[in-house]
Amino acid sequence: MDKNLKGLIAFTTGLYTGYAPFAPGTWGSALAAVLLYFIADLSMGLHVVLTAALLVGGAFASERVAATFGEQDSSKIVIDEIVGMLITMIGIPFTGYWVTIGFLVFRFFDITKPPPARFLDTKLKNGWGVMLDDAVAGIYGNILLQLMLRSSF
Repeated sequence: MDKNLKGLIAFTTGLYTGYAPFAPGTWGSALAAVLLYFIADLSMGLHVVLTAALLVGGAFASERVAATFGEQDSSKIVIDEIVGMLITMIGIPFTGYWVTIGFLVFRFFDITKPPPARFLDTKLKNGWGVMLDDAVAGIYGNILLQLMLRSSF
């Protein structure tokens, strides 16, 4: 295996959290919650740019790694959960309370896949299909958190 592929696998599996024996998506989302600590001082604009870059990079990398794993949307690939969590937290305070609520809300939408997430998950059979259903879950999560934040929840 070449060095570039090893790097793509580390990236798409969330530093190998995707290899967790149970609930790898949850572990990838938890990694994202930890990563939020390191980007807490970024402006919202830079948070959006970083998230968009990870979304695009994740789509291309996931397609290549999925081919290596021999399955289109391998549960080992968790970059989609990481991006979904980052989307969920755009414009939300990075406090323990809000990150925990964001984690729970994102996981709910990621697991239930409300429209159009389920459609994207089942119809797009490429790296974008891997990424976009979680991006939609992140958007739903962000909307809910924004409503909660504004209602002093």
